[in-house]
Amino acid sequence: MVDEIYLDNAATTKIDGEVYDFMTEKYKTVYGNASTLYGLGREAKSLLENSRSIIANSINADDDEIIFTSGGSESDNTAIMQTAIARSDLGKHIITTEIEHEAVLQPLKFLEQMGYEVTYLSVDEFGNISLDDFKKVLRDDTILVTIMSGNNEVGSIMPIHEIGEILKDHQAWFHTDAVQAYGLLDIDVQRDHIDMLSTSAHKINGPKAVGFLYKKEGINFPSLIKGGQQEEKRRAGTENVPAIAGFAKAVTLITNEEKQTRQTKYFEFKNYIVNELKKRDIDFEINGKIEENNLNHILNIWFKGISTYVLQTNLDLDKVAVSGGSACTAGSIEPSHVLTAMFGEASPRIAESIRISFGKYTTRDDLDRLINSLDKTIKRLKK
Repeated sequence: MVDEIYLDNAATTKIDGEVYDFMTEKYKTVYGNASTLYGLGREAKSLLENSRSIIANSINADDDEIIFTSGGSESDNTAIMQTAIARSDLGKHIITTEIEHEAVLQPLKFLEQMGYEVTYLSVDEFGNISLDDFKKVLRDDTILVTIMSGNNEVGSIMPIHEIGEILKDHQAWFHTDAVQAYGLLDIDVQRDHIDMLSTSAHKINGPKAVGFLYKKEGINFPSLIKGGQQEEKRRAGTENVPAIAGFAKAVTLITNEEKQTRQTKYFEFKNYIVNELKKRDIDFEINGKIEENNLNHILNIWFKGISTYVLQTNLDLDKVAVSGGSACTAGSIEPSHVLTAMFGEASPRIAESIRISFGKYTTRDDLDRLINSLDKTIKRLKK
């Protein structure tokens, strides 16, 4: 039986074996409620706080600035919705980009229905925003700027440091969705003047359904989820301590050296695929850029004249898993809002592109399987 080739790591990653073993052992032994006072509870509380410290250190934050959540979507929603509620007396203007994840765009659309004004920054054909455009739309009544660190479909990196510098003396709070960038880029919330940051464990070979929201000291708003007093009254619900510990374990496995190693390896993977496709005379173009200043685990390619659905289906028959765009249009092929923002609604790219994304376990053999499947499928379909 032929093994499946998994090349959709921007959607989710396979859990690391060390993380799995560590986490499952904690499920068996550290099962107390971290909010209780007896021994089992204190043991859970100790593991929880040790995990919080590891994660805080990874972004140069203080321990008490980390709030554990169910993942990136909850973290994004909390930052956006609760900022809007807490700061409505200061203004109702929010700035974002056209290529944010739906976990950012959907709460913003909801807020627009509630009377808030949202400015969506456009992007160029490489998925980049203009800082001049950003400066022009920033207003005295802007209360929130929410711009992702790196794009999940084309890998473009946003000028987070520059935006933070612009906002450091402005009333607007600065939030970044770092779900794709965390674990690959050097993130320093103090250096970059970030007020809030969202991420998720399952993107870095950790468990699903756990993430965190970094909230800078002094940034105050009510809890999105009402109930108990967990997370210092900032997020109700009994903490999933073993999963949080698994998240922290995954973080410890990604040293600064490992981040650079992965970025370099993924950059080489991208170039290998592109060069091999050129050798085989396949008609394609890159959506975005191939350069080292990018999220190098993501490669988005337009295969001219070949439907995304047809190509993805044929690759699946060859047991090669890639994406037609954002993972969160789950189960359906819809035009990518990212590619639409980059190239316009009339561009054939939005219905003829696939996203290939690498991970810790991707090998050169996986790439060869992908290339051979693409070559065979595209040449057959072209006939």
